[in-house]
Amino acid sequence: MKSDIEIAHEVKMKPITEIASKLKIDNDDLILYGKYKAKIPLKYIDKEKYSQSKLILVSAISPTPAGEGKTTVSIGLAQGLNRIGKQTTVVLREPSLGPVFGIKGGATGGGYSQVLPMEDINLHFTGDFSAIERAHNLLSALIDNNIQSKKRSLGIDPRTVKWKRVMDMNDRSLRNIIVGLGGTSNGIPRETGFDITAASEIMAILCLAEDFADLKRRLGNIFVGYTYDKKPIYARDLKAQGAMAALLRDAIMPNLVQTIEGTPAIIHGGPFANIAQGTNSVIATKMGLSLSDYVVTEAGFGFDLGAEKFIDIKCKYAGLNPSAVVLVATIRALKYHGGKSLKELSQPDVEAIKKGVANLQKHVENMKLFGICPIVAINRFSSDTDEEVNYVKDFCKDMDVQVAEVDVWGKGGEGAIELAKIVNKIAMNCPYQLNTLYDWNWTPEMKVETLAKKIYGAEAVDYTPQAKSDLERVYALGLDKLPICVAKTQKSLSDNPELLGRPKDFVVTVREVEIASGAGFIIPITGQIMRMPGLPAEPAAEKIDVDDNGVISGLF
Repeated sequence: MKSDIEIAHEVKMKPITEIASKLKIDNDDLILYGKYKAKIPLKYIDKEKYSQSKLILVSAISPTPAGEGKTTVSIGLAQGLNRIGKQTTVVLREPSLGPVFGIKGGATGGGYSQVLPMEDINLHFTGDFSAIERAHNLLSALIDNNIQSKKRSLGIDPRTVKWKRVMDMNDRSLRNIIVGLGGTSNGIPRETGFDITAASEIMAILCLAEDFADLKRRLGNIFVGYTYDKKPIYARDLKAQGAMAALLRDAIMPNLVQTIEGTPAIIHGGPFANIAQGTNSVIATKMGLSLSDYVVTEAGFGFDLGAEKFIDIKCKYAGLNPSAVVLVATIRALKYHGGKSLKELSQPDVEAIKKGVANLQKHVENMKLFGICPIVAINRFSSDTDEEVNYVKDFCKDMDVQVAEVDVWGKGGEGAIELAKIVNKIAMNCPYQLNTLYDWNWTPEMKVETLAKKIYGAEAVDYTPQAKSDLERVYALGLDKLPICVAKTQKSLSDNPELLGRPKDFVVTVREVEIASGAGFIIPITGQIMRMPGLPAEPAAEKIDVDDNGVISGLF
């Protein structure tokens, strides 16, 4: 069996100008990054057009550590919709180097449902992550410079500064550090640390901004800390937003590439869903909707994380409305939730599926809470048996849910024809009206309780003394009307990664609450969520290499 990168190397890519012509983009407007990548100017966003196009969201059940192929299904579905005559663009997040070199490997799809050039996209791409990293760290430098300054000091109390630095790599050693050592000329010593770039508030801001003016406004609204006399300090007080926006001048424009079958693909932004909102940029989504009749997009991890935030945060801010939502399920994930170990997932076991299918059931119930007509896509692997797949199909039919088996890894768009037809039918005829789960005017506690009980299935919510103190600060700053972006494990519906399947009678514990006033949400942090992940015992980086001709291998 060929690897993803071997399949990608066999494809003769089309010049990006040819892909752009499918979307009626003038070649003179493209900002080219070589022959196969380009940025699209924001002027191609057309409100009248994007409000009429169909937005298809792809989500998933609670995943195994390796993921269930949500991106692969998104790409395959977009190719399938084009095959049935629907002009479609796939709009995705950019991969972070952390997972690429960590446990998951690349994030450009797989098999015959990939976006290309996969090595470029998985590695440095067009430099968006670097720009975000530099804009974030510029603010970090300005904060420490002002603390050090005697003439222009704002009187920032360094003990109240929560703003860290970022880098796009998994490196647990940098989670907690001390800066400013080495004498008075090197700054004021204080505790800080590093987060991964995907967790940066700048990433969240870029992905929620509507345009340059909105970007600068949000950057200026970043909460930095307090002065010694308890006055709140924001990035605008440091006059930081202009220079930060300048660093993001090109990064704000979406990136155009292609799938293996020549379907246009817009890739932009990459916040994680377990620590941020987990969806590509508002600008990219609206760009895709402006340039095509259908857009397929995805939200990170399970429906309880990325999709919930997509609807409750992104859709509410941007005025978007998905016409259909696909829930990706795999036989191996259902067996995992049924109690099988990762090593046993390729072994046939219908009984384990019968136990694990409760996880699928809960996600379907959650979809219906938002007024969505659920569609389940069974992403089939070679180890799946007909008996296992048919059991899941029958289970879905018993729930009165549309279901399709897909083989987009092995067959590309052809393997998603059935799914594409179902999606098209639902998008045109779903009788329900999308609704958000909570009112932003509710208290933060009411919002958290609503998500915990209705989406996660919790019995109650508990707050640590730190979280209670953090909430007092939220109220004092007048930020209690913002939506919430819960940081939670992706491995379980609960806040405990060990509770698989459909856990019940558990308590969600909020241990702290972070403020992302620039992005426009607050972040209740549950469980042991790390904003700077670590590498696994056997990092994917160990398998990646490049030969004397510059050909990369080992990406998957």
